[in-house]
Amino acid sequence: MREKSKIKVAITGIRGIPSCYSGFETFAEELSTRLVKKGYDFTVYCRSNIIKSKEQYYKGVQRIVLPTISSKYLDTIFHTFICIMHSLFKKYDIILICNAANSIFSFLPRIFGKKVLVNVDGIERKRKKWNILGKLWYLAGEVFSCIFPNAIISDAKVIQDYYYEKYKKKSFLIAYGTNTEKVYTKNFLEKFGIKENDYFLYVSRLEPENNAHIVIKAFEQVKTDKKLVIIGGAPYAGKYIESLKNTRDNRIVFTGFLFGTGYKEFQSHAYCYIQATEVGGTHPALIEAMGFGNCVIANETPENREVLGDCGLFYTKNSIDDLKSKLDYIIKNPDILNDYREKSIARVKDEYSWYSVVEKYEKLFSKLLNK
Repeated sequence: MREKSKIKVAITGIRGIPSCYSGFETFAEELSTRLVKKGYDFTVYCRSNIIKSKEQYYKGVQRIVLPTISSKYLDTIFHTFICIMHSLFKKYDIILICNAANSIFSFLPRIFGKKVLVNVDGIERKRKKWNILGKLWYLAGEVFSCIFPNAIISDAKVIQDYYYEKYKKKSFLIAYGTNTEKVYTKNFLEKFGIKENDYFLYVSRLEPENNAHIVIKAFEQVKTDKKLVIIGGAPYAGKYIESLKNTRDNRIVFTGFLFGTGYKEFQSHAYCYIQATEVGGTHPALIEAMGFGNCVIANETPENREVLGDCGLFYTKNSIDDLKSKLDYIIKNPDILNDYREKSIARVKDEYSWYSVVEKYEKLFSKLLNK
């Protein structure tokens, strides 16, 4: 077994670090910076349309910024392709590719003797934003994920079961992680005119399958002085976002994308968190909300059930009426909040700590290199 200092790992298929968009970016930042401290040599490939900083290293992790095509359908696959081509001439031991859509390129590093992992994410072809060609590409990506890489990673048992039942492909189950932390500053709340413990929080990319429209329609019917704070955006969903903002309810506040301190402040001081997604595996924002000690109301999907367990409330899948009912209930019964908050933190510590996630990746890396 090689010394850790000799193990060279590269991550591609994401936008870059530091995290500035979604869960994969946070994952890449957490994994790479933690393993660098353990002696690994880590590189993260970044997109030129996202990462503008020219600094080569971020917290000890090398960043290689390469060009891309800013297109809904070409951004990810084009950038991953040129990253893979670049990686062929580097002495990486392991290449970790994020997103099954990029798995078609995973055979190339293997030809050059590198070990390749693909984190398949959720069942992306079910997302409403993709046209028929996009859905077919993702379907092909699922198939390629089962053929080309040395191993695949599922971030939820639901996804692991899907790949085994559909393709008879075994995958390594490594969930997303989070920290259990709160911040006590309220600068960003004050900026948006929001008071502590006086708002419901929704965080997601603002795309149709994440159901912000359902949350808004349900909240509009709720009689309360509390606000609904919506954090997020999406680069190619302008019409959908515009339709969301057409609400006449002045209790609804759109912040756009927030990261770092602003994001942590809103997660730390919410009355309740709403998870409305219906596609994907383990949703990072949900685990993070639990880590911040939030009471959660979640859309009843197998993935959300798997993560939240009995640590929150569920509403019938995509039901505006039932979500409205749950919001009314949580407003009228504030005494139940602390119980759910404590359960959430305990579950995250047991099941979704970054320490555990990093440890599992280390074991998987070792397993591949020993072979």
